[in-house]
Amino acid sequence: MELKYHCEMKRILIALGLLLFLQSHAQTIRYATGFRVSNLGNVKLVEVTYPYKGATSGYKYLLVKKGSVPPKHEDDVNVIFTPIDRIVCTSTTHIPLLDYLEVSEKLVGFPTTDYISSEKTRKLIDAGKVEELGAEKGMNIEKLVVLKPEVVMSYTMTADLGQLKKIQEFGIPVILNAEYLEEHPLGRAEWIKFMGLFVGKEKEADQVFNMIEKNYLETKKLAAKTTKRPTVLSGVMYSDAWYMPGGRNYAAKLINDAGADYLWKSDSTKGFLQLSFEAVYEKAHAADLWIGVASFSTLDEIKNADERYTKFNPYQIRQVYTYNARIGAKGGSEFLELGYLRPDIILKDLVKIAHPTLLPSYELYFHKRLIR
Repeated sequence: MELKYHCEMKRILIALGLLLFLQSHAQTIRYATGFRVSNLGNVKLVEVTYPYKGATSGYKYLLVKKGSVPPKHEDDVNVIFTPIDRIVCTSTTHIPLLDYLEVSEKLVGFPTTDYISSEKTRKLIDAGKVEELGAEKGMNIEKLVVLKPEVVMSYTMTADLGQLKKIQEFGIPVILNAEYLEEHPLGRAEWIKFMGLFVGKEKEADQVFNMIEKNYLETKKLAAKTTKRPTVLSGVMYSDAWYMPGGRNYAAKLINDAGADYLWKSDSTKGFLQLSFEAVYEKAHAADLWIGVASFSTLDEIKNADERYTKFNPYQIRQVYTYNARIGAKGGSEFLELGYLRPDIILKDLVKIAHPTLLPSYELYFHKRLIR
């Protein structure tokens, strides 16, 4: 009986020791909730814990240095040899991660390259170093395979991986990047650490993120000093519904941190709301600001799309702002590409819009006020 007790205690202590080892050797992730990292001796275990909305399980990647033999691992663990030198990405939000880590040249293929705004990557595309793979849902997998990427970094909205399964069947590992699910703006930016792990740029990723975090928190602190909080309306009509960020959407967090009062801040929705025009008008017709008007580029375009828009106060006082001030060489939105990584710039834009005197010399980057 005593022997059995000692064996059980030994087992518990070993398990506890392993847990403490993992915790003490884990990379610090401060805001992102969708992935975690553990150092296991000479290898790293990267876990994407929440790969898509409603997911009940995630994906595991064992990062092994090239030339090393992978240790024994569970069947559901994908072995990735690092640092990666050839990668295919499928979201424009992945492009700035490569740019800021100064490894843009590792990109060898992308679906619909016209969406890319990055000047660095556009030069690579123009030089024929990044292959056009067609529309994302109909990617030319044969062409992708010929490129011999070491990995494909992508994302998924559901458990059905679709074309990504076909890519895996060719022996090409697929890495799921779930940055879009993060609720905190800095949580999305922190996924640069995720990319850094795979391309061998961990220290550089930490440095980039620390800079972004510092800028964000300083701007938030500045905005917190103001006593007046202008009210904010967002979104536009699509067919019969007005789409706007929910109260727990990251866009709502940005507006709040900018010292403004998002009129749907008390809503508990993480995604987007779908409301009737009447419901929006009743609550927001007297708003001070209208931020985020899809692809509209002038006030006249808004009026021509729906005369009812002109009844809103921000339209009448010309306080309507688009986030598409910067469009890439082929028409891509720089906001949709770079915004995930640089919430600090978005926040400065919003503070400048809501409280112009707080940042007197700052000029809007992503946003611009619409005129006739």
